Amino acid sequence: MSQLVHESSKRIIANIEKVIVGKRKQLVLSLVSWFSGGHILLEDVPGVAKTMLARALAASVGCIFKRVQCTPDLLPSDITGAAIFNQKSSEFEFRPGPLFTNILLADEINRTTPRAQSSLLEAMAESCATIDGVTHKLPNPFLVIATQNPIDHEGTFPLPEAQLDRFFMKFTLGYPSMEEELKMLQMLEREHPIHALTSVIGVEEIVQVQQLVKQVYVDSKVRQYMLQIVHETRSHSDLALGGGPRATIAIFRASQAMAAIRGRNYVQPDDVKKILAPVMAHRLILRPESRLRRITSDQILDSIVAEIAVPTLEEPKV
Repeated sequence: MSQLVHESSKRIIANIEKVIVGKRKQLVLSLVSWFSGGHILLEDVPGVAKTMLARALAASVGCIFKRVQCTPDLLPSDITGAAIFNQKSSEFEFRPGPLFTNILLADEINRTTPRAQSSLLEAMAESCATIDGVTHKLPNPFLVIATQNPIDHEGTFPLPEAQLDRFFMKFTLGYPSMEEELKMLQMLEREHPIHALTSVIGVEEIVQVQQLVKQVYVDSKVRQYMLQIVHETRSHSDLALGGGPRATIAIFRASQAMAAIRGRNYVQPDDVKKILAPVMAHRLILRPESRLRRITSDQILDSIVAEIAVPTLEEPKV
């Protein structure tokens, strides 16, 4: 079971690394999120391959990829689609928007209005879209990768906390090292390698992997460990709001996916630690006085994990 997930992830990562250099950790996190059925928020400076990651992921699986460039004048119907009157048949026909795809890149999501942002909520939560009172099922698998720029806030509409909570993970790519950037220039010497990227697995295999991830064994001690971490955030003195039940479920699913990607049929506490910050940090709301003291969500999570005893497990016979 986990061997198929492990082999599939290895093939996808090796393929994407023909395009993106030195981002193995972020590629693994992307697959953890996709294999768990969750969505990704990438917050980083311009030009660090946020868009390229989404394109390479879609190309590696041979699935449909569409992109929406978010602007202040973007309407919900520009994303979801709308009913268009057909003069020949004298009837309204539904024309699906870019939302009807396998991977949707919402580029610079904080540049568009809350009304347009909210058009993604139903799709992200339930994999469907209701337009003119009719509910349309989205393709399976379905993944939203949203990007935002953290350094230029002029003319932006920051995502509210409730909408941030809908994103399974939030992480950054960061600048490459000098060696990695040199390798990148060598790769780009003649043409961009994304144009030569071919699929290494099929869409059906991704759906199968998502089902297999749910079968990864999670010991009761590890479940208790997850719950202790989440409950500690709810009473922490530096936090105005801790993680909710959706955060608990996300940690559970992400730990299963991380274990399967690493080739195991069971979750270890180390799997929980690996995915904790990307899954939890953006769901925590700091108190104003804590922000003034430059305390971060990541630091709080580190302190919580350091105080909770790590359970010891024997390899289950599953």
